[in-house]
Amino acid sequence: MPHHHRTTQQTAIQLLQRRQLRLTACRISVVHNLLEQKNAISQPELENELQDFDRVTLYRTLHTFLEKGIIHQIYDDSGVIKYALCTEHCDHDHLHQDEHVHFKCMLCKQITCVDSVSIPTIQLPQGYTFVDANFLVRGICSGCQKK
Repeated sequence: MPHHHRTTQQTAIQLLQRRQLRLTACRISVVHNLLEQKNAISQPELENELQDFDRVTLYRTLHTFLEKGIIHQIYDDSGVIKYALCTEHCDHDHLHQDEHVHFKCMLCKQITCVDSVSIPTIQLPQGYTFVDANFLVRGICSGCQKK
């Protein structure tokens, strides 16, 4: 096993242990895969990457990770839901702290979390309750600009 792979797997295990989640092969594989990804990934893409696990198991794993603040959802402009790892500040007791910009490249279609650009505080009218925000910026990523 390459050293990098083992390190990423260990990081995945530590992340699950910090959230006090039982270590299962599926959970470790999903976190490991998300750590390896530079871009957000959809459930079908994850199913394709992790063919050892059935669709229901993957769905349950993603649902648990959303509840525990391990991952956040990104609503793609094409209607596809993608997933990316949360920052350390998210957990099930707080609203997701991943209120950052998501960037979608119009050429390669990849979505990236841009943590350095935050979404301004949104003041809703009285009687409205804020849950989360999704700010998708479209353009050309640096990788495609170089091609």
